[in-house]
Amino acid sequence: MPDRAPQPVDRQLPTEEARDLISLVRDIAQHEIAPKAAEEDAGLFPREVFTLLSRSGLLGLPYDSAYGGGDQPYEVYLQVLEELAAARLTVGLGLSVHTLASYGLATYGTKKQQVEHLPAMLGGGLLGAYALSEPASGSDAASLSTKAVRDGDGWVLTGTKSWITHGGIADFYTVMARSGERGPRGITAFLVPGDAEGLSAAAPEKKMGLKGSPTAQIHLDGVRVGDDRRLGEEGQGFAIALSALDSGRLGIAACAVGLAQAALDEAVGYAAGRQQFGRPISDFQGLRFMLADMATQIEAGRALYLAAARLRDAGLPFARQAAMAKLFCTDTAMKVTTDAVQVLGGYGYTTDFPTERYMREAKVLQIVEGTNQIQRMVIARHVAGPETR
Repeated sequence: MPDRAPQPVDRQLPTEEARDLISLVRDIAQHEIAPKAAEEDAGLFPREVFTLLSRSGLLGLPYDSAYGGGDQPYEVYLQVLEELAAARLTVGLGLSVHTLASYGLATYGTKKQQVEHLPAMLGGGLLGAYALSEPASGSDAASLSTKAVRDGDGWVLTGTKSWITHGGIADFYTVMARSGERGPRGITAFLVPGDAEGLSAAAPEKKMGLKGSPTAQIHLDGVRVGDDRRLGEEGQGFAIALSALDSGRLGIAACAVGLAQAALDEAVGYAAGRQQFGRPISDFQGLRFMLADMATQIEAGRALYLAAARLRDAGLPFARQAAMAKLFCTDTAMKVTTDAVQVLGGYGYTTDFPTERYMREAKVLQIVEGTNQIQRMVIARHVAGPETR
């Protein structure tokens, strides 16, 4: 059988430090993450991997080193995500969500809040979750109903959040709650400890894929937090949430490219070793063209998310490009993983190979952090202007 072991992605990195970082991530992915990836459907969350990532300085890469971050540009951080997601999507997505959960404090928190909380969040082994969606407000997030009521020098939070990645296991939650008028201007952001009295989690959702990553409702039953746990100004929560999602969508795009790359690598390796009609099936033009299309779509997705990341790093507007990257990369992941199953034929549909798991996992990436229909709405507003009413 010809040797067709996956070749590392040839990355254009801005510094020698970034190249060393990618080497470290590849070593961790190869030795600590990939060997256990097949256990995904057992439904066990790999908390020990996130402890290792924290000890290795990988949980706060795009944030300030003064608080335990890595001072890395998004261009580099996203490529780390891609490498981790290629080894196991639960890990790549988990790091993306943790980064999203840390964004409100890192970007809008006061100096005092950052000094008090960020070091533990970025390098102290804590794991975060982002709580915006609710049972009746998903795409229409501004209609959320979780209440935040002033009580002396603090707040009382009451309501239910849904579809929370790391729900029930997170050490902290960035929670959006209604503190004022209806609509987006009445929402405030709070940093809520995972062990806060009155906070509980429902049983994890039973999903078709990504079973190692718990997704659950969280219930806030009179949870009390001090005003020192409020992030930004009163009524600024929805703006914080949308700003965080612009960056978070780039994380999902990078994870999608990593998953697609893993599927392509599996398909190429199988095609090189599978003999039919006296030669490898990778010799047949129909299949070769399929592999070529898969590789081209992955490269296009990678270029799109990196272009958006470089805009972000330069301090330029990037919301439109982030929506495009999320849309294109996750649609690509769905197509590439489906094609990978086709390359393997019947074997691709069995649990003996990871392609069927990749296909199941790809689907959720078209849904999380704004469905791809929402991304099209965002892009269309940039292109054609706001909708007329």
